Amino acid sequence: MAGETFRFTSSTLRSLRLKREWLEWEDRRRAAAQQYQSQRCPPSSRAQLTRPRRSCRDPAVHNALFSGDLQQIQALFQDEGAANMIVETVSNQLAWSAEQGFWVLTPKAKHTTPLTIAAARGHTDCARYLIRQGAELDARVGGRAALHEACARAQSDCVHLLLTFGAKVNVLSEEGTTPLHLCTTPESLQCAKQLLEAGATVNLAVQDSEVTPLHVAAARGLEQHVALYLEHGADVNLRTSQGETALNAACAGAEGPGSSRQHQAAVRRLLEAGSDARAAGRKRHTPLHNACANGCGGLAELLLHHGACAAVPNGAGETPMDCALQSVQDAPNWEPEILFAALLDYGAQPVRPEMLRHCANFPRALEVLLNAYPCVPSCDTWVEAVLPELWQEHEAFYSSALCMANQPRRLQHLARLAIRAQLGSRCRQAAARLPLPPLLRDYLLLRVEGCIQ
Repeated sequence: MAGETFRFTSSTLRSLRLKREWLEWEDRRRAAAQQYQSQRCPPSSRAQLTRPRRSCRDPAVHNALFSGDLQQIQALFQDEGAANMIVETVSNQLAWSAEQGFWVLTPKAKHTTPLTIAAARGHTDCARYLIRQGAELDARVGGRAALHEACARAQSDCVHLLLTFGAKVNVLSEEGTTPLHLCTTPESLQCAKQLLEAGATVNLAVQDSEVTPLHVAAARGLEQHVALYLEHGADVNLRTSQGETALNAACAGAEGPGSSRQHQAAVRRLLEAGSDARAAGRKRHTPLHNACANGCGGLAELLLHHGACAAVPNGAGETPMDCALQSVQDAPNWEPEILFAALLDYGAQPVRPEMLRHCANFPRALEVLLNAYPCVPSCDTWVEAVLPELWQEHEAFYSSALCMANQPRRLQHLARLAIRAQLGSRCRQAAARLPLPPLLRDYLLLRVEGCIQ
């Protein structure tokens, strides 16, 4: 009927013929692709990939998996479908309720696989049985694969088992982390070694944050992990999306003087590997800013010895000395005078008088800072902040400071300041090399005497 009603032009007929030929070619291409796929992936395997997973909430299954009851697991998981089922657990977690105005226990469901549970808890025999029943090694139900959880729990035997059966060493979680990123405890060192021996990429970064395993290990003060990654070619100069190097991460992760020793060892490894002690990260915060903000005197001295600048400001205009002053009251039971003396010996300028109030209740630290002035400034900025019981205990020092406010200092003190100014940031190294008696060397380096002369 259409042929009787319409007359097609030659160009229209040619266009229809070309379209028909293209459709026929497309049909042939799809048929060839389907045939190739069927040869490459047998029907049983293809059915396995597309078959929906079963879900399980049975407490008996949960108990068998979490306790590692191999006999019960053998009775429950007798086929490939069961080995790959989704195990759903429900736990109560604290969550803030805006309507009620307080924290409430809220049930939260979590999905995972039998193999992931077994690997996370170190049930090696159970994991081996599940793998032989056809459990998928790299399934990421719930966001992580079994290898992720085994590394996170430092289950080195299960890590070895999974890698032996062919688990992908660089498998990514939903957050983009590799198993190597999750080696976050000292006990996980053996897991990290096995991953690297199996070909893990040591410089592989999380896609969004660009955090590498070296950043993670440095931030947690894992010296042996840091040394291991450096031996396998970890790049100390890689930066996160915030501009942080591994050295920045290590200094920021040292939360207080108590944890600085382990971080100090990791920092030393990074510095010896060529990490830049002056590299500024987010908000132009240098590693020295982070160490001072955390009150880590030994860590700060190590950075200064390797070239960190004691006078550089961050994005807010604060120097490392300003950060150290603000951290004094946040870290009790430490000796801030050691940190202040180190900064002054490496070229930091005397603090602004109004900042002295931060260490008014630390007489030894206050003495070091007051001795950096040619003349003791007015005490009005800090004297009111001193606790009465502390004043009574250290009355000799506080009274001497009040008496010397705006008064001339001894010529000996002025000579000390003149020498320190001449030496500048080399004061501490030069004092160690000069042929000085120990008492005179200590005096030059602002040793604490208990009063203001």
